[in-house]
Amino acid sequence: MDVDEVLPAIEETDEAEPASSTFIAGVHKLGPDEILEPDESVYLMRHSMNVNWPCLSFDILRDNLGDQRQRFPATAYIVAGTQADAAKNNELSVYKMSSLQRTQKDPDASDEEDDDDDDDALDEDPILEHRSVPHFGGVNRVRAHPLPSSSTLPPVSQPYYVASWAETGKVHIWDVRPLIEALDVPGYSPDKSRTHSPVFTVTSHGRAEGFAMDWASSGDANPSALRLLTGDIQSKIYLTTTTPSGFNALSQPFVSHTSSVEDLQWSPTEATVFASCSADQTVQVWDVRSKGRRSVAGIERAHEADVNVISWNRSTTYLLLSGGDEGGIKVWDLRNVKKKGTSAPDPTPVATFNWHRAPVTSIEWHPTEDSIFAAAGADDQVTLWDLAVEQDDEETGAMEETPEGGQDIPPQLLFVHQGQKDVKEVHWHPQIPGTVISTAQDGFNIFKTISV
Repeated sequence: MDVDEVLPAIEETDEAEPASSTFIAGVHKLGPDEILEPDESVYLMRHSMNVNWPCLSFDILRDNLGDQRQRFPATAYIVAGTQADAAKNNELSVYKMSSLQRTQKDPDASDEEDDDDDDDALDEDPILEHRSVPHFGGVNRVRAHPLPSSSTLPPVSQPYYVASWAETGKVHIWDVRPLIEALDVPGYSPDKSRTHSPVFTVTSHGRAEGFAMDWASSGDANPSALRLLTGDIQSKIYLTTTTPSGFNALSQPFVSHTSSVEDLQWSPTEATVFASCSADQTVQVWDVRSKGRRSVAGIERAHEADVNVISWNRSTTYLLLSGGDEGGIKVWDLRNVKKKGTSAPDPTPVATFNWHRAPVTSIEWHPTEDSIFAAAGADDQVTLWDLAVEQDDEETGAMEETPEGGQDIPPQLLFVHQGQKDVKEVHWHPQIPGTVISTAQDGFNIFKTISV
């Protein structure tokens, strides 16, 4: 048989594979037999962690493994609270995520080179370990007390405090340091009298539950310098302070909001100043020294709906992020916020982004890059942004290719992470640059992208 007679037949049966397309939430819909497949080439690392009960909130715990960690496998510690099927089944848990391998393979490296890089290319599953204590009532919010960025984890004899906002209306303060020790030291058994009961419980809110909470410290590692703010659904904010003898919950609330307090942020530079946001559509700025416990400045109509979350920039300290129930994200210059008692108009946001198609549920500035932030929404998206990016003329043509019914992709939008259901909270890991952890109804994701 002549070879030339065979070649046309081969060409006729060689069909090209269909091209993949990018799924945009709110524009595209998955078919009944379709699932989202991540593009692994844009992730340096991407892992999913399943837990027994959904966790609405978590916080990242500092560890002794060093700062600015770049090598794989990675390890991270978090604390989270559950939303169980019954109040008595809830827990406060410390999780250790280890053996977090690099999942992106270098497309330019040979198989032999990949095999030689034992530290970065081990084909092992991640490990999730935990130690838990009982927590009566679902956990609305969890926050760990801040440790200085240059400090190490305190020894097991010293406390590492975590506050939990319970749906019962109580705020519990726990010492989780022994739980971390139990994860790291084989055979170590924590004293239940230290771990299974709160160190202190804030009862100032009565039976009114809440979600807003933030710790502050004077910048040293002394636990007696801590201050805790908590805000409830009945518009009240309470301050709890520490002294060498223990915690002290102040009885007089801060009272300028007219609806549920949704989030709180201490100023990164002024020890007596904090900001709050509320379902009354406002952002308020307070000074704990002011008479009458009322706000000293504010934005009266920050969003067209409830203001769900805020984040205060720790590098450029006059910038504040806010996320609304309408899906909008706004960046504010606090130098322009009007003081109470003046007739000045509300400030105009420095930037506004309307990418999310559902309420923004979490927002956080990058711990060291002052132009970068992460956001999460009820539209099942985690988005990464960089305010320093500007659109150039060559990019304008690409913007014209927006799918029908969609919206332009802002040049500041660096990355969209999907695949989770109803994302509730997102945090940057302060010791592993660029690493993001998110929690949703179906568990945790931990990932690092090529974008940040």
